Amino acid sequence: MDNLGELSKTLIADKKTQQDCDVVKKAAEVKTDKHYAVFTAICYKSQLVAGTNFFIKVHVGGSDCIHLRVFEALPCNGGGLTLGGVQEGKALDDPIIYF
Repeated sequence: MDNLGELSKTLIADKKTQQDCDVVKKAAEVKTDKHYAVFTAICYKSQLVAGTNFFIKVHVGGSDCIHLRVFEALPCNGGGLTLGGVQEGKALDDPIIYF
């Protein structure tokens, strides 16, 4: 288990990670003013706060990636997902860092 506030190690994206990305895809497109034909979660880190922040590397076509910060609220607070930030211009080998 990760310590509160610390980023986890990098984990391979799974079905839930992809589903979370699908939920916030439209918000990411609005934030970046782009349409993504490809939107595939690659890997992620998590951070336990009053809920969970997920920092997700997403392949968006060619050799391009973006990093998403997605917040998942605790069930007692509705449990919803919100997009907290996007970093553009990332490559497949760029590390995921806090933003």
